[in-house]
Amino acid sequence: MPEEAGQVSEKEARQVAEAARESTWDRPSFGKELFLGRFRLDLIDPWPRSDPDDEARAEDFLGRFRDFLASEVDGQAIERDASIPDSVFHGLADLGAFGMKIDRKYGGLGLSNLHYCRALMLAGSVSPAIGALLSAHQSIGVPQPLKMFGTAEQKQRFLPRLAAGEVSAFLLTEPDVGSDPARLATTAEPTEDGTGYRLNGVKLWATNGIVATLLVVMARVPAGEGRRGGITAFVVDGDSAGITVERRNEFVGLRGLENSLTRFHDVFVPAENVIGGEGKGLKIALTTLNTGRLSLPAMCVGAGKWALNVARGWAADRVQWGRPVGEHEAVAQKLSFIAATTYGMETMLDLCCLLADDDRNDIRIEAALVKLYASEMAWKIADELIQIRGGRGYETADSLAARGERAAAVEQMMRDLRINRIFEGSTEIMHLLIAREAVDAHLSVAGDIIDPDAGLGRKARAGARASAFYAKWLPTLAVGRGQSPSAYAEFGPLAAHLRQVERSSRKLARSTFYAMSRWQGKMERKQAFLGRIVDIGAELFAMSAVCVRATAERGSQPENVELADLFCRQARVRVDALFAALWDNTDSVDTTAAKRILAGRYASLEEGVITPSDELPWVARWTPGPSTAEDVRRRIPPKP
Repeated sequence: MPEEAGQVSEKEARQVAEAARESTWDRPSFGKELFLGRFRLDLIDPWPRSDPDDEARAEDFLGRFRDFLASEVDGQAIERDASIPDSVFHGLADLGAFGMKIDRKYGGLGLSNLHYCRALMLAGSVSPAIGALLSAHQSIGVPQPLKMFGTAEQKQRFLPRLAAGEVSAFLLTEPDVGSDPARLATTAEPTEDGTGYRLNGVKLWATNGIVATLLVVMARVPAGEGRRGGITAFVVDGDSAGITVERRNEFVGLRGLENSLTRFHDVFVPAENVIGGEGKGLKIALTTLNTGRLSLPAMCVGAGKWALNVARGWAADRVQWGRPVGEHEAVAQKLSFIAATTYGMETMLDLCCLLADDDRNDIRIEAALVKLYASEMAWKIADELIQIRGGRGYETADSLAARGERAAAVEQMMRDLRINRIFEGSTEIMHLLIAREAVDAHLSVAGDIIDPDAGLGRKARAGARASAFYAKWLPTLAVGRGQSPSAYAEFGPLAAHLRQVERSSRKLARSTFYAMSRWQGKMERKQAFLGRIVDIGAELFAMSAVCVRATAERGSQPENVELADLFCRQARVRVDALFAALWDNTDSVDTTAAKRILAGRYASLEEGVITPSDELPWVARWTPGPSTAEDVRRRIPPKP
């Protein structure tokens, strides 16, 4: 790992990322097996169930939470004022909403992942800014890292404060560092007496950074003198001397979001505030996100449900050419897509939550898939809803209300949802992250063959391992259960879809193997190809989930079998297109064109408009030091 931040090689950056990922698979993973062509339906069937006692306790809270949101929260006021009122903060604290994921022994509610996500759906349906406040605080803020990696003393010291209503934030991103942690510039210098560290640096886009009283900060500890060093996670008190919140950032959506640019200048952090040990920061961040990522699809699912309600009402009432617009095929397709996709997203999310709650499964792939899939599909749902609503979809809720119409904030939903394709791992990064896990079995047996730094001995041993692995694995991809017309008969009308998933899983594994054989070490640069591989896996995971859920619920909700069938029929069309595009595409042409664009070859195409000024850099290079900026911190007092 480089000692100083700055320009690092691609190899160094990849080494840092590789060192941070979980490298072992101690528990089964449906997603991992799916990418290997092994359709392990037994890992999700029968449909998991939540604990009855937890269910009853959670339902009581969710009922009170719903009443509070419906009666005390004005989502449109938050949108207009770009701020969540203090009264809402205090009301959330009184309900225990800041401690939903914190164990009861520390004063929290101890909700399961399933019920926590249902709470976020409720909050997001009234104000996505409140959903973001609660999820950033609990999913990636101080509670989750401490729950997984904190000492008993740290938990006892911090978690009761957070459960009582104090807010936390997670600070990793920097003005010049996004998804490339090898260049992290914030430093944590050990003090001479060994009692702590001095933090210096700048952190960008810290959600809740304006109101947080406890922070998780990632900073680089220098190696040497017996120290491991490396990127380390710290719990930092927001009142510490030397912390300046220099700016409240403003965005296209989530206008109530308290997001900051925060500077650290010689901020003292006690040694006992290190989480997990020096050099463990990135591993802590990535492990936290395995379940932390479930909060974003929760709000995407909520948006899908909200969109379906608005679309159904409008398409039934609005008449054009003698018929409700929803009966016209062009609009009917959009309604069908919104309904089926919302069911698919909800089912994927519920399954991931239930698998996470039973703690017997490794869900790193599944959680990443549902985050990727839901954020992309929710954006498409928003676009289709605006098209269904026409001009009213583009008009603000306040403007609609002023004309005496129902104030459906469709354009706001579009603005609020857009960030989910970027938050907590952009779509492009998620594709690469999932693809890395999907090919892990191949790299573990054959990685040294394509590693330019591996010597002849390592390559020879890897060749022997690979020969043994592929001799056993490849024949399993030729024939499978999905080729039998009677397979999965217990799933009734959905059996054909599961047979298709099984066959497609083997085809996906064969395609991955062929690509690795063809491109070998260059495979990691085939990002468009890898993205399609991952997207196919996401669709197959979703199809599997909806078939199992709908079959389990056919007695109580028979209409869900219809929704599952509808979803699978639409998904199969998308899967077929993705498989065709694996080999028939413009990837190489696009890459060549991009190089020419970057070189300015087509700059004449930019003429005829007024462009942003060249006087300021696109990316500012911030340097740590004393700040003269006004401190814009707005404090929310803890629960009395």
